[in-house]
Amino acid sequence: MSAVRILASAAALGLLAAACTRAATGAADLGSTPATVALRPPLTPTDTRMERFVDSVLAGLTLEEKLGQLTQNVLSAAVTGPQLPEASTADIRAGRIGSFLGTSGAEVTRNLQRVAMEQSRAKIPLLFAYDVIHGFRTIFPTPLAEAASWDPAAVERAARVAAAEGAANGLHWTFAPMVDIARDPRWGRIIEGSGEDPYLGSVMAVARVRGFQGADSTTGATHNFRDTLTLIATAKHFVAYGAAEGGRDYNVADVPPRTLREIYLPPFHAAANAG
Repeated sequence: MSAVRILASAAALGLLAAACTRAATGAADLGSTPATVALRPPLTPTDTRMERFVDSVLAGLTLEEKLGQLTQNVLSAAVTGPQLPEASTADIRAGRIGSFLGTSGAEVTRNLQRVAMEQSRAKIPLLFAYDVIHGFRTIFPTPLAEAASWDPAAVERAARVAAAEGAANGLHWTFAPMVDIARDPRWGRIIEGSGEDPYLGSVMAVARVRGFQGADSTTGATHNFRDTLTLIATAKHFVAYGAAEGGRDYNVADVPPRTLREIYLPPFHAAANAG
């Protein structure tokens, strides 16, 4: 499956209904908005309707619009909040932007979404991403500290709260959990993950993915993207990224195949299996 097709599946299908709803009504109100929105039955990756819908969306896009779906923009920040250059608005209208990183707030995201849904040709909803690592408005302990609790249920609840708060601020997608195994305390990013143990890292990866994506233990569902108060989780950063030599970020890493499979891959595998 091509990168364009994968992104089209995620953007055009998984979030189409939710993003359109948020574009029209703004972000959810935690106190009064129902947790779910009554829409058509969700499409699954094996659903032929999804395949047909993705094909129809892709067939209708120009090459520039397809590349736009793979383009993520970053808003500039000011004292008063995110600032949107006029050029970015023009790019949204032209279908040259598919997502934004670091943008939040009901008013800002709603205005940007309105441009995409009312003024662009393809009318594909924008995705809004943010580094929701250990809380959004409510700040929880760092991921390393949460892992030290050995309480995945509490970690899942914390991720669920963070997802609800982030989604209420117009977000769809978080760049978390960080599931890199890290064994060199000189590497500053060790605080973003669950430490040195692959088993603990795997358990915490599952807990955070379930919390962000609204997993339901009663039904066995790994996610509930129909719920407007969930976020797409991202297992990051990359397999063996935590093995950087000398504690230097982005440094080289010498990882034998057995170490790769036994130490660094398990948390990513667990996160994928969690949905």
